[in-house]
Amino acid sequence: MEYQDAIRTLNTLQTNASYLEQVKRERGDPELQLQAMAGFLERTGLKVEDLDQLNVIHVTGTKGKGSACAFTERILRNYNLKTGFYSSPHLVQVRERIRINGQPISQELFSKYFWQVYNRLEETKDSHHASMPAYFRFLTIMAFHVFLQEKVDLAVIEVGIGGAYDCTNIVRKPIVCGVSSLGIDHTSILGDTIEKIAWQKGGIFKPSVPAFTVPQPERPLEVLKQRAEECQCPLFLCPDLDAFEDDNKLLQLGLAGDHQRSNAALALQLSHTWLGRCGYLDTGERKDLWRTSEAPSKRAPCLAPAFKPDQPMVQGLQAAVWLGRNQVLHHGPVTWYIDGAHTTSSIQACVRWFHQAALNEDKPTDGSEVRVLLFNVTGDRDTAALLKLLLPCHFDYAVFCPNYTEVSTLGNADQQNFNVTLENVLTRCLQNQNYWNRLMEAKLTQDPWFPVLPEVGGWLKQPSLHSSPIFAASSTRPLNSNSLVFPCISHALQWISQGRDPNLPALAPQGLHPHPVASSGAVLLKEAVAIRVLVTGSLHLVGGVLKLLDPTLSQ
Repeated sequence: MEYQDAIRTLNTLQTNASYLEQVKRERGDPELQLQAMAGFLERTGLKVEDLDQLNVIHVTGTKGKGSACAFTERILRNYNLKTGFYSSPHLVQVRERIRINGQPISQELFSKYFWQVYNRLEETKDSHHASMPAYFRFLTIMAFHVFLQEKVDLAVIEVGIGGAYDCTNIVRKPIVCGVSSLGIDHTSILGDTIEKIAWQKGGIFKPSVPAFTVPQPERPLEVLKQRAEECQCPLFLCPDLDAFEDDNKLLQLGLAGDHQRSNAALALQLSHTWLGRCGYLDTGERKDLWRTSEAPSKRAPCLAPAFKPDQPMVQGLQAAVWLGRNQVLHHGPVTWYIDGAHTTSSIQACVRWFHQAALNEDKPTDGSEVRVLLFNVTGDRDTAALLKLLLPCHFDYAVFCPNYTEVSTLGNADQQNFNVTLENVLTRCLQNQNYWNRLMEAKLTQDPWFPVLPEVGGWLKQPSLHSSPIFAASSTRPLNSNSLVFPCISHALQWISQGRDPNLPALAPQGLHPHPVASSGAVLLKEAVAIRVLVTGSLHLVGGVLKLLDPTLSQ
């Protein structure tokens, strides 16, 4: 019953057939979803009322909710509070999802609580309760056990998907709720319009529990306001971060990117309100902020007043860390720009950040610079639309690979995914490459000044783990596009770095086909003074990259 055994057992819950059937029956009725979750919770020895002790901060949104939670948790830890933090997905190890005082719980604690919860569920199986909770439900229940038994002062809980249907919504009485920026994502589950998605997100609102949201487009903001009014939840709009800043002293954020300013503003309101409601901070006249007499407009919530952040808040914003989001790693001549953006709006924010962080830097005066995109995507997302947004970055090479870290170790328990096959993900990589090549062709046709890359003839090699790790696109005519597909993240990183990153060996040349993109690219990468690599499209891809670039994350 060591850690890896716990993880392997947990992974068997990814493809639980009875759960999938249950989801189909319950879809459309959030009450049934929560009843099922309550039943699993009670089988492990907890009641829904027990969760009231956790002093929960519940946060949803399409993008930025994890960052807002990270800011909030770091601020509250500065008040000498013992914090719990539940988030998803994990990047390297699954225990990252359950944190105490900002740190993933140890392998020993994970194993202890995993088997405690798992064995109780096994022992309570009968003809009426024969199933086990699926992966995310199980981890949510386990997190509740961890936080209660380890006696945290508060729990920052990030919603998994949506809000109304999400299993974290079993919490009855959070102290405060938050909604980060809204956008289009998970359409097969949440709906195909931003208004439908806003309705789902507003499902976490509770009577008399103050809630805050960042500036949103008009129509989804109306939906949030309506949802709040229906359940008598006082909803407030966060002012911009500059409302909290002195004219001569801007707040410093530990997370890069201008889009983090709205997440920081949300975190300030969440932490300040939590401290006031729980008696840890004398907020004076603002203690009853959520009972403000200010009348909101017909379409928008009233604006929450700003306040002067105290030193723990200022330091918390500056010290916040959230791996895989706007993260830069300098490894000799290779600089890795890592961001798990995977929606249209988050890719747009990623491009703005990448331009500011990398492309605005002066080009090397004594040699060349090579720009590389490493990309993958999962789920039902529109890959072509995401890739089109990345064209202005003018990458010299586009590299595609599945979210598997190593070909030879697809069984890496922490990053196993039984919901897809290797054939599925490799086929999708080839499709992504084809989208990119078509976009490049269209760009060349429309823009005569677009740099012309060496021509690559049509060439296709079927995905196989026992053959060349490099695949090129199939085409009926030559493409002016330098793009490659690798069967795993390790091979992709080794080719990109060409042995120039001290953490990565060069890709062994044995068995490689003399493909012109691979050969010419290797020469350019070996000779370049600076190699700038943007990794984006999937948090799971980002996790695999970080695992290889920073081995300490696996310890």
